[in-house]
Amino acid sequence: MNSQIINTILCLMFHLPNKQSMQIQMGRFFFFLSILCLLPLKPVVALPLHTNSRWIVDEDGARVKLACVNWLSHQEAAVAEGLSNHPVDLISKRIASLGFNCVRLTLPLFLAIDQSLASLTVRQSFQRLGLLESLAGFQANNPSMLDLPLTSAYQAVVSNLADNNMMVILDSHFSEPSFHGNGVFGDQHFNPDLWVKGLTRIATMFSGVPNVVGMSLRNELRCPNQNVKDWYRYMQKGAEAVHSANPDVLVIISGLSDGTDLSFLLNQQLELTFTGKLVLEMHWHGSRVGRAGETSNPNKVCGRVVDSIMRGGGVLLQQGWPLMFVSELGVDDNRHLNCFFGLAAELDFDWALWTLEETNGLMNWNSNFFQRISALQSPLQGPDVSRVRPHKIILHPSTGLCILRESLSEPLKLGPCTESEAWGYTPQKILIVKGTYFCLQAVGLGKPAKLSIICTQPGSNWEIISDSKMYLSTKLGDGTTVCLDVDSSSNIVTDACKCLGRDDMCDPGSQWFKVVDSTNITRRPILQIG
Repeated sequence: MNSQIINTILCLMFHLPNKQSMQIQMGRFFFFLSILCLLPLKPVVALPLHTNSRWIVDEDGARVKLACVNWLSHQEAAVAEGLSNHPVDLISKRIASLGFNCVRLTLPLFLAIDQSLASLTVRQSFQRLGLLESLAGFQANNPSMLDLPLTSAYQAVVSNLADNNMMVILDSHFSEPSFHGNGVFGDQHFNPDLWVKGLTRIATMFSGVPNVVGMSLRNELRCPNQNVKDWYRYMQKGAEAVHSANPDVLVIISGLSDGTDLSFLLNQQLELTFTGKLVLEMHWHGSRVGRAGETSNPNKVCGRVVDSIMRGGGVLLQQGWPLMFVSELGVDDNRHLNCFFGLAAELDFDWALWTLEETNGLMNWNSNFFQRISALQSPLQGPDVSRVRPHKIILHPSTGLCILRESLSEPLKLGPCTESEAWGYTPQKILIVKGTYFCLQAVGLGKPAKLSIICTQPGSNWEIISDSKMYLSTKLGDGTTVCLDVDSSSNIVTDACKCLGRDDMCDPGSQWFKVVDSTNITRRPILQIG
């Protein structure tokens, strides 16, 4: 809750003139208490953050899932994108209102080590590039920042995000302000010594800034000359430099091959003097699936994509390594987004959406997209399972909703995952509602699925099929194979399984489901028998 609201309420409650009676004070107390109960409460994160095995946790040991959006500030002007179109506070509030708790704020490293760049004001930066229209827009929307040095303008964005209860990850994106400019250690624009010096200065600059919770050391290393030996040598130096200058922040490290390969860590760990602060970072963009993804069967493509992610580093999560932070969840290829959403829910990793302000960015997306990702913004699992019963939810990635029941007399429907049933998936492949005798059962082709207490009948055993592992399939009494599906009214039905053949242009979205582990306490009461 906003501290200003609380302070105002407390002032009204207790700063009454002496002549006011105790009766009036008590009356106001209960009146404002009722207002407090109606105000939305945000979970309080006890900063700084650290890691517990594969999880990011706060000072109290509670899971903190970073649901972030990338905000670009590393391009030619070295100014946070979008500030020529919107006031900074409007953007911060927009981010928070959409359920994000974190911003990955990019920057060019030279902002910390090149005084001729750092000393430029925002106005001068636009003028030197001839961006007069952007300059005019910035003056209209953020006049107080226009004559700040670029470094101070960057700090002002971080400060405004703090005012809106947003955590920040500082991302050393490129060396020089640019849209394309990464390589590997030793390249013309990537001097390792200057890189370590810059990281140190940035970490020092934001030491003691509570909402800066992490620093990403370098974005998407890529070059024909990349090699594992240099990666270990310099990443260890960079990590130690950041931790020494600012021991509160998480140290976030990406791999090779555009940030898609961390598999070499299976054979050799990083040698660091500190613990509890290392986070691994892996990137994925739908567009990088390539042309084969546009013309191949979506189930086969999904299987290949998931296999590539797991081989590239996803397997490290399953082996208990510090959390994998997927930092550039590109949404530029909607055809394969459902596949990735399913994996993101299954592994429950932290992530950051790409990006805030590009043509298809945050300020332009529609509400349906944010409904889809809302299920991924809250933690599904965590390190402390002592207070909850592990269970499963059944996610529909295409909508971001889960299977739930309104009542036993009404059909199963899609609804918010926070209201999902607590499901179990038995060795016999029966989907049961935990704490009851009810199981999910198919009745017939094109008919609503139902809950039944006779779980030995045909239609009660659900196989997870296809290369995508995203279908729930069962056989009816006559031997017909059906798959779980969603009709136009969001009712859960069973129908003929689609897109399993060679139809490369088929869209399996309505029939793709993911049975996901969860340790969250369901908000819905579980129907008890007996």
